[in-house]
Amino acid sequence: MPTWIEAGLWGLLAGGALVVGAAVAWFVRVPKPVVAGVMAFGAGVLISALAFDLVDEAEKTGGLTATAVGFLIGAGSYVTANVVLARHGARHRKRSGEQQPSEDEQDGSGAAIAIGALLDGVPESVVLGLSLLGGTGVGVPVLAAIFISNLPEGLSSSAGMKANRRSAAYVFGVWIGIAVASGLAGAIGVLALDGASGGTIAFITALAAGAILAMISDTMIPEAFERAHILTGLIATLGFLAAFALERA
Repeated sequence: MPTWIEAGLWGLLAGGALVVGAAVAWFVRVPKPVVAGVMAFGAGVLISALAFDLVDEAEKTGGLTATAVGFLIGAGSYVTANVVLARHGARHRKRSGEQQPSEDEQDGSGAAIAIGALLDGVPESVVLGLSLLGGTGVGVPVLAAIFISNLPEGLSSSAGMKANRRSAAYVFGVWIGIAVASGLAGAIGVLALDGASGGTIAFITALAAGAILAMISDTMIPEAFERAHILTGLIATLGFLAAFALERA
């Protein structure tokens, strides 16, 4: 199987966790503290993957300069785009309560939330695809981290969408679309960067990692802390440790 197709399928699988989370939120009434706890765990898992699989590997491949520049640009680009989307109603897109505005409350907020979800998901799929370029198969710790973190993201955000009277067609349309886009992002990343220099791959990997870390800080941690409060740090630590143990296994 061509590497780019494999990357697309892995990206689709990881993105599919968003759809699973959305289905749980739509059909099951999950207590908000549970959603927050899973969100905190997912944040810890992602932070571990960033530290030990993405940024560390990028530095080893392309050096500190390319990694640092890419990391800062990725974070800055995400924050800039997030500011723009927040002004159009997507600030609370991962919140499980009634913080998300309805379309009646803010015109265009539905599109902004969908675009925001795409902004959150694409960098993860890109780095998942890039993990295949080394020829050793998909990075299992990265795949596990993305899948585990996507479940509470889809669950929490969909609970908020449902609370604000978004239709099932909108909710599942958003997440199925993001899953497909995640697969495409993984495939395109491999096609575009196959044969690229170590410095280039390190830069792109670090860029995506910076965007992911900014996303965790801006959207996942606030939602987790609002409900789990002082337990957020402990739960996130458990997620970090679980991902680290998987990476070392």
